Amino acid sequence: MKQILLGIGGLLAILLVILLSRTFMYGGQPDSIQQIELPDPPAVSAETAAQHLSEAIQMRTITVAPGDPRPGQEGPWLELHDWLETTYPAFHAAAGKEIVPGGLTLLYTWEGSDPSLKPILLMAHQDVVPVNIGTEGDWDAPPFSGAIQDGYVYGRGAIDDKGSLVGIMEALDALARDGFQPKRTILVQLGHDEEVSGSGAEAGIALLKSRGVEPVMALDEGFMVLEDNPLTGGTLGFIGIAEKGYLTLRVTAKGEGGHSSMPPRDSATVRLSRALIALDEHQMEANLSTPPISDMMQIVSLEMGFTARLAMANQWLLGGVLESQFAATPAGNAMIRTTTAPTMLAGSAKENVLAQRATAIVNFRIHPNNTPEDVIQHVRDVTSDIEGIEVGLLEDGIGSEASPVSAIDNRAYGVLNAVAKDVSGGAAVTPALVLGATDARYASAITQDVYRFMPSIMSLEDSRGFHGTNERLSVENMGRLARGYGQIVLAMDEGD
Repeated sequence: MKQILLGIGGLLAILLVILLSRTFMYGGQPDSIQQIELPDPPAVSAETAAQHLSEAIQMRTITVAPGDPRPGQEGPWLELHDWLETTYPAFHAAAGKEIVPGGLTLLYTWEGSDPSLKPILLMAHQDVVPVNIGTEGDWDAPPFSGAIQDGYVYGRGAIDDKGSLVGIMEALDALARDGFQPKRTILVQLGHDEEVSGSGAEAGIALLKSRGVEPVMALDEGFMVLEDNPLTGGTLGFIGIAEKGYLTLRVTAKGEGGHSSMPPRDSATVRLSRALIALDEHQMEANLSTPPISDMMQIVSLEMGFTARLAMANQWLLGGVLESQFAATPAGNAMIRTTTAPTMLAGSAKENVLAQRATAIVNFRIHPNNTPEDVIQHVRDVTSDIEGIEVGLLEDGIGSEASPVSAIDNRAYGVLNAVAKDVSGGAAVTPALVLGATDARYASAITQDVYRFMPSIMSLEDSRGFHGTNERLSVENMGRLARGYGQIVLAMDEGD
């Protein structure tokens, strides 16, 4: 017995050594990330940029449904186009401007002097979401006033995405005024309907593809530096290197109808309820071993406690514990798997009539590890033992696959990494997965390297202004955006 106990003790000691050694060797920024020295762009007044953002917010480029703006409703977009030309004359003199056929998306081309260098593509969008009716009074300033108060620009679109749009224009106009002549062609695409379908961006990318354009990188909205991020609690920069796909399914349960006074067991509504519970209890599998989540864990582990680092370094033993920790919060769960969200239910037309067909609309945000076909098969497998269940695509629904995962070992990511560090004052920066959809998803058709980052720093509270009440962007951030985009253009102009 003594020898058995000694053997067990020895094995435990070996296990402890393995766990600790792997933990202490784990973490930090990968050596493959290029270290870039950033050039200084021409100075831009943060106050002037903020005033310009205020003016842009006042043009109500609201989209509600695919196809917006409808014929006769283009006025705010045309006003914005005229305003851009008046406000940024130097850039408009240097670059060619065209309206992408079929919509109001703008495409600018600032020709570079070296045709051997692939262009860069900067993206933003002109449209904004509406303000929920009845909530206007909850704002600290009217949502389309563009009011500047307490160091912030208030209004719908301040963060999403007119701040980026104005920041790009401020940077490029300053470069043009300063006499800058790019070696690498600079493309700027401003989509007109990102909030409803992104058809303008899709058409713009298709136009570039037809011309044989293959950018060295594309950069759109998506992430920023967060001061009090939920992962580490401190300041952390996030650069989106992929984004989730989108799929909506209709799950239908069939059963006998009739009068509610004599209900059968296992009715259509009950079957549908069982199907939804099954989907909730059997989530799609998570995978922590592939980018972006694997790279993120390696980088942020040094910013976290020893226990978290121990689990990240030893997933072979503690992977289940780690997955449970991520899955404990909605944001963490969305990072590691395709999410399942029942959103709409329908059944009988009257309270005393049994439904013959009960339906649920279920929305999935597809992880790069999965395909739409994987999701459909998963739903069918999970509900296969429930009688009368049918699974199909939502009619006229929008959908997209998850984007490819872009590289972090090239100059483009190195530049963005350096800009994020500059914005944050030296905080850690990590690649990340964008949980929503952006126009950037279309850019994968013409370049392998698509990123989602706006050079700004926000609190978690301010970031909640996306599509919410009191959307606002600080005056200081308008200066950061103009400087950051200028740095990106200059640093990418130095070659591959």
